[in-house]
Amino acid sequence: MERILGIGGHFLRAADPAALQAWYRDVLGLATDEFGGWEQEAGPTVFAAFEEGSDYFGRPDQQVMLNFRVRDLGAMLAQVRRAGGDVDEATQVMEGVGSFGWVTDPEGNRIELWQPAG
Repeated sequence: MERILGIGGHFLRAADPAALQAWYRDVLGLATDEFGGWEQEAGPTVFAAFEEGSDYFGRPDQQVMLNFRVRDLGAMLAQVRRAGGDVDEATQVMEGVGSFGWVTDPEGNRIELWQPAG
């Protein structure tokens, strides 16, 4: 049986694609090449389905949510705040899994930031 090797890309619709790409680069440090290519660090990736009525993604019409692994959740949330970004005041710690925080990009997409345990 053939199987998936990894995530090959994540694509977002945007009213202003160039501005949104710049926000991810300038605020979250997501350095991509001219085609959007990005070499991420090795680490765990989670694929999970949520109940249709879940409010975990924020807006009811948001069907998917990006989750980015970060080295220091507190520092990353502070960085987004300094850039004037929309940062959820709540954070969550899951024993053995790590710490979570949430931000919303300029197009209104809720993003989860995850500092893995360890």
